[in-house]
Amino acid sequence: MSGAAASADPRWRIERRLDDLEATEHFAQALAAVLRPGDVLILTGGLGAGKTTFTQSLAAALGVSGRVSSPTFVLSRIHRAEHDGPDLVHVDAYRTDAAGVEGLDLVSTRERSVTVVEWGRGVAEEALVGVDGSWLDLELVDPAVPQAPAAPVRGAAPSDGPGAPEIITDFSESEEDLLGSARRAVLRGFGPRWAEGPQLP
Repeated sequence: MSGAAASADPRWRIERRLDDLEATEHFAQALAAVLRPGDVLILTGGLGAGKTTFTQSLAAALGVSGRVSSPTFVLSRIHRAEHDGPDLVHVDAYRTDAAGVEGLDLVSTRERSVTVVEWGRGVAEEALVGVDGSWLDLELVDPAVPQAPAAPVRGAAPSDGPGAPEIITDFSESEEDLLGSARRAVLRGFGPRWAEGPQLP
């Protein structure tokens, strides 16, 4: 990791407990209300932490079209705004690296979109916002799911989770898997756009 992602410390940190789907939806709605075109959200968390579920709630709150599902095999999808709001660009960086993210040409859509990058920490920040840019980092933690180490955030405490990373071969997750237990959401802001933390419930 280099440039913006390596040198930046978060300006602030907000932590919330999300007890269920309704709490996740409310948190996503509150976050959607402060997002504007050009914003980048890096979404981090282990398999089953609820990243795609959160993005679905965010998409509903933004009022974009199309079914939101994990873009793991196509890398990115654009969901067009149904009204006057921003489009949603949904990216999955699990199977790529910083060069792969740059190759998606997300810069061309960024100014009119909210860009959400799952598995993007340490991979997508500099490619999307540059050395002096701004972004949000949202980490979703399910205490019941073993967490593989994610790229570290400077100035942040390590994520919860025991032991060494495991090899994942089954990417299927049921609604019960995703929503059966409470999650912890940790939101961090970077850069001048996020000099002050938003007012979230």
